[in-house]
Amino acid sequence: MSKYKGKRVLVVGFGLSGVAVAKYMSKQGAKVTVTDAKQRTELMDSINACADLKIEYELGKHNNKTFHTAELIVVSPGVPLNIKPLEEAREKNVPIVSEIDLAAACLNEPVIAVTGTNGKTTTTMLIGEMFKAASKPVYVGGNIGKPLLDYANGDTEPKYDAVVAELSSFQLELSERLVPAVAVFTNLEEDHLDRYPDMAAYTAAKKRLLSVCDRNSYVVLNYDCPNVSKFAEGTAAKLIWFTKQDPISIGGTFAEQFCGAYYRPATRQIITKLNGKEEAYDLTQWKLFGEHNRENLMAAICAARTMGVPQKAIQAVVNSFKGVPHRIEFIRKKDGVFFFNDSKGTNVMSVKRSLAAFNSNSIILIAGGKDKNMDFTPLVDLVRTKCKILILLGEAKEKINRAIGDFAETYLVGTFEEAVLLSYQKSRSGDIILLSPGCSSHDMFRNYEERGEYFRKLVNQL
Repeated sequence: MSKYKGKRVLVVGFGLSGVAVAKYMSKQGAKVTVTDAKQRTELMDSINACADLKIEYELGKHNNKTFHTAELIVVSPGVPLNIKPLEEAREKNVPIVSEIDLAAACLNEPVIAVTGTNGKTTTTMLIGEMFKAASKPVYVGGNIGKPLLDYANGDTEPKYDAVVAELSSFQLELSERLVPAVAVFTNLEEDHLDRYPDMAAYTAAKKRLLSVCDRNSYVVLNYDCPNVSKFAEGTAAKLIWFTKQDPISIGGTFAEQFCGAYYRPATRQIITKLNGKEEAYDLTQWKLFGEHNRENLMAAICAARTMGVPQKAIQAVVNSFKGVPHRIEFIRKKDGVFFFNDSKGTNVMSVKRSLAAFNSNSIILIAGGKDKNMDFTPLVDLVRTKCKILILLGEAKEKINRAIGDFAETYLVGTFEEAVLLSYQKSRSGDIILLSPGCSSHDMFRNYEERGEYFRKLVNQL
């Protein structure tokens, strides 16, 4: 008998994660109530997905009494943990858990957990494709758009060699039970400062993944990111590094004891040194732009190889992988102008990486959206050297203009349609039009995917 049978379970937030929890708890025989501050009309996709389930709904606002009387509260990652009803429930000792921990209790396979500020999705998808290329069944989920708990909602008993989970800081805030076989930290830079009071709080959320790693876990760290390389201090886990530098040039004990991957530009190869064995991966057919994508690839190779994926399968993915939608995704070439969709670039460092990926000084950058309390001044040098025009929109356009508007010809527009049309009107043959917002999409769209799809639609209509 399920331990949740007959229990009053409150699901807070009714996006993809909330739907997965509602389905799981209903299957377990719990008395499920769903609450969300959004109105019913905004949540019809989720409601329809659970149409055959017996669920109580409290939508449009939260009822504090429901929080107080619940026997278990499951919080979706998009819901801040400091809202008053949750704080009151905590004071009354109501257990509060995450979808990730519910999923962890169902997982029997080794987990490869991927987190970081940027590059999580690309790295996660690469690892998944490497397993598939080796004919190793793999479940890929988490923040990638497929809730991890969907693993337990399947109709048949799953049989996988591994689970690859992309985990955001929001998902990690309550996570205690997910102990990874491999934890990958791509990088750690300023983000989500609309939710966290400072960088230290954001770092602490990410570091929760490290805190559950034990001496049987492998931890893959980015040596070139100071915020991540510090994570090596005090962990009992087995360390694997990736770096764009040759370890010999770094020297010292790091070079002597190096275990991981590095990039060799002279031969366009990634070199790995794992378990005392050296291997080379050829990048001449690698299709993704930018140094940051080589970093993602190195992280993925380290994780996959550590879990026994053969070199031949990994090389096949290196040769064939076409990238992630909405991440420096080539849309089309029209009248000699190249259009790229980087809607997933939702923070400043992501925009920096995207601009740096192009060897061009004629970029028309479309940026803006809902501000996450970010500082946009780190973009100054790249805007000055690479951008000929800035087109700014959304709630953050004035703030972005004050930070970087003096370093390129700049236009502030009112609508997304206007931004795309103006970028095309101002372009000349050879220019690159890049949507890389540096902000969340929630002032105009439900998510970055919807924003990217709409950009693609508008560009294809030109």
